[in-house]
Amino acid sequence: MDTLVSTDWLADHLDEVVVLDATVFLHPGGEGGYSAESGRERWALGHIPGSRFADLIGELCDSTSPYRFAVPTPEHFAAAMGRLGVGDDTDVVLYDDNGAMWAARVWWMLRWAGHDRAAILDGGMRAWRDENRPLTADVSPPVAATMTPRPRPELIADKAEVMAAIADGATCLIDSLGRAQYAGEQNTYGRPGHIPGAVNSPAFALLDRDTGRYKPLEELAGRFPTDRSARTITYCGGGIAASSSAFVATRLGFEDIGVYTASLQEWTTDPDAPLVRGANP
Repeated sequence: MDTLVSTDWLADHLDEVVVLDATVFLHPGGEGGYSAESGRERWALGHIPGSRFADLIGELCDSTSPYRFAVPTPEHFAAAMGRLGVGDDTDVVLYDDNGAMWAARVWWMLRWAGHDRAAILDGGMRAWRDENRPLTADVSPPVAATMTPRPRPELIADKAEVMAAIADGATCLIDSLGRAQYAGEQNTYGRPGHIPGAVNSPAFALLDRDTGRYKPLEELAGRFPTDRSARTITYCGGGIAASSSAFVATRLGFEDIGVYTASLQEWTTDPDAPLVRGANP
């Protein structure tokens, strides 16, 4: 199974994989400039047959953290995956109904926890719906499975590593937010601007606007650094858009990628953590 699968592929393999919907909707306002709404209720009204709901603001996050979408322990995450029917030998297909980045976040967490048998549905729920493929409100209770956590801590970067990367010059930082947020023209997280040295590669620009599918890899390659062996860290506001960037970079052959999952929601609370304004150098 490739890491990116088509609607045709999924339709032919629905009975062979666990399908997870990871949708979250962001709304303007609230703490941090937006509020987060679980997609569970909409999933319940109509979803890809056999799919289950993977709740990024519920069971798949650390609810004790002050930061949204905080990564739980590998053990907590693996247990939650097991309850959704994901075992060590399970093939998983992830989708969402809001820009692919939520599916990418769960894909990245699975990879971080040591599970490599996962793919993202290209185009997500939008493509499935646009092609008039079947939807259902029926819920198929998952058969519990055992997923053994085999964590790869290097896939998640923390603030200390990012701070060190500013000075070392060898690590590439990628800001996955929109141009206005990167340039400091839009202030969403308390302090405007981007982390010094970061280049801007907006996650939404990785998708075709008309279809919601990822653009061809040969086109996406120009949006990323040329050195695919260098340590590369992606970030955004809460590590969600950054996961989509990390997903694409992995498909491009980057060898050492970390997602700064706490991202600007943590960085901007530290007055000693520098931010700069301006467009891409």
